[in-house]
Amino acid sequence: MSEQNSGTVTAEHVDKKELERVLALQREAFLAEGTPSAEVRRDRIDRLMLAVLEAADPLAEALQEDYGRRPTALSKMFDVLSWLEDVKVNRECLEEWMKPVVLDGPPPAFIEQKPKGVVGVIGAWNFPVSLTVHPAFAALAAGNRVIMKFPENHPRTGRVLAQAVAKYFAEDEVAVVLGDLETARDFSSLPLDHIVLTGSPAVGKAVAGAASANLVPVTLELGGKNPVVLGRDADLDRAAERLALARVMNSGQVCSCPEYVFVPRAHLDTFRTKLEAEFRLLFPTFLENPAAVAIINDRNYERITALIDDATARGATKLQVVAPDEAAHLPSPGKRLIPPTILTDVPADAKINDEEVFGPVISLFPYDDISEAIRYIQVRPAALCAYYYGEDGADFRAFVQGTTSGGVTRNDCFAHQTVPGAPFGGVGHSGYGAYHGKAGFDEFTHRRTVAAPEGDRPFAAGSTGEAVLHPDVEAGLDQFVASEVAALRSRLGR
Repeated sequence: MSEQNSGTVTAEHVDKKELERVLALQREAFLAEGTPSAEVRRDRIDRLMLAVLEAADPLAEALQEDYGRRPTALSKMFDVLSWLEDVKVNRECLEEWMKPVVLDGPPPAFIEQKPKGVVGVIGAWNFPVSLTVHPAFAALAAGNRVIMKFPENHPRTGRVLAQAVAKYFAEDEVAVVLGDLETARDFSSLPLDHIVLTGSPAVGKAVAGAASANLVPVTLELGGKNPVVLGRDADLDRAAERLALARVMNSGQVCSCPEYVFVPRAHLDTFRTKLEAEFRLLFPTFLENPAAVAIINDRNYERITALIDDATARGATKLQVVAPDEAAHLPSPGKRLIPPTILTDVPADAKINDEEVFGPVISLFPYDDISEAIRYIQVRPAALCAYYYGEDGADFRAFVQGTTSGGVTRNDCFAHQTVPGAPFGGVGHSGYGAYHGKAGFDEFTHRRTVAAPEGDRPFAAGSTGEAVLHPDVEAGLDQFVASEVAALRSRLGR
């Protein structure tokens, strides 16, 4: 880790040979141990929980420094504690999940729940602690060893977590790797037994491509343009309050944030006014408000403001929700602060329609019939989340059936990813694979079928040598095919 003149701390490169050394150490320990018991797995889960919880204060303080401005309570809420209840449930269910599944047969067989080996976790910078340790807990529950690559954007926080984990774990059990972007690329190319990444679709493609060279299975938790539809019967006050809260959480740097909202045309102006009022309640001032979270770095600040500028240059209307005396000073490149921003009349060719904003900007679109909103969502890449406000009626059912996303919440945001035992993950462009609850255990477990045939006749009898040439063999096969074809024709009425 090095200090620049500006006081910015940067992550130093970790040589690939060092990464390979840690992997070899963990793989050797995994093979020597064999499948760990539920007791051993719980002990590892408990030690990692203790490591993170004991370091709550230094982690939150480091995150505040790495972000530039971020309330420590926000970090404790989402980075230190958000995974806790899910992990508690998981550790209590281990014996049940680990049991072999007996199959009906014949032949007699069962499915063994076998750990994969060494799992690599690549965390994301928006909630770097929780998005690094939460998948690690699932991997430990499944009986694996774990190497966590901490996001390079938060070197101070990574150092705190690495020290906390090293207090309770030997390197061959659980390890934290720091390092720069090149280190992350090298990490993706290691012959691990599984990689789980939380990040953008672009990073997901890069990691999946690197992992494919070693045929390493990958779990991708990505983002996307999360849509919202307000039904004709939506409570506009509730929708405005909850969407405002969700859009500016962590300054919009959340993969589950709502990105754009379809509003019945007759309610568009009313809803925009209500949404603006909610933003003003949350941030009556912004520039010096300690509750305002900074955009993570200059590159992302410039990317977000460029999306806003592109939309307005093409004809969109921008409503920047700030106090009048702050308007001339926001957005602020020096502080990396972008205030809540509402866009309307966004033309179809605006770049913001296709790129995840990951900032406190929300676009509003009018619709006349629910089918218009559904069609718009249908033809675009599947998002991680989809949101609907209104009653559980025909329009909501049409929305659920007509759209594809990682999950759906009605009349709020984020709720589907907090349901105990429910899998959380994307689909298509927003990722694949899932964790949380048993889904995480299954994701990092190899389900191996073990069979033990009974009787004296070999399975391959009659399929090789002179026996397979006997005319009765092919005649019997032809008769079987004919009977199956007849049954299918009967069922299809043909």
